[in-house]
Amino acid sequence: MATADHAAVNVLTGYRPKTTAECVAVQRVRALMEGEPGSPWHRSSPLHITASALIVHPDSGRVLLRWHQRHQSWLLVGGHADPGEHDPLAIALREGREETGLPDLAPWPDAEVRHLVIVPVPANSREPAHEHADIRFVLATSAPEAVRPENPDAPLRWLTPDEARMAITEANILDTLSRVEPLLVR
Repeated sequence: MATADHAAVNVLTGYRPKTTAECVAVQRVRALMEGEPGSPWHRSSPLHITASALIVHPDSGRVLLRWHQRHQSWLLVGGHADPGEHDPLAIALREGREETGLPDLAPWPDAEVRHLVIVPVPANSREPAHEHADIRFVLATSAPEAVRPENPDAPLRWLTPDEARMAITEANILDTLSRVEPLLVR
């Protein structure tokens, strides 16, 4: 296993999958790590690691969703590693800042993985069908009013968990929300 790939394995070390599908996903990510050095992060690999986060404002109990034009649905913030990146939490933080403009994002209530899911991505004109092994975290902000969309095609919405459930159409995102919601109970 390549040294640079250890960060992903390290974040999964204490992680306890909650479903059979998630157990399989963790096994697939570990097998991916045993392959060619660096390949778990390459966008050209049929299965590669991505990192995302559900952003929350703990004081109000709201969550932030981002419209994803390609999928025509409300999703989490996150994405692919940039060249040289191998730490899923750092990737989720960078993507979160880029996509929301929130400067104070931090892991909340801790830096633990909240969900690992293999997400199928359909082919388009630029790339073939592939899968994302998405490692998910929770990030918090204390300044929700500072949110700024990355571009006009990617609006952002602060929602209560009930409102988010009504807006989300992807089952795996609903699953992530259900894992985070108990943390928001005040």
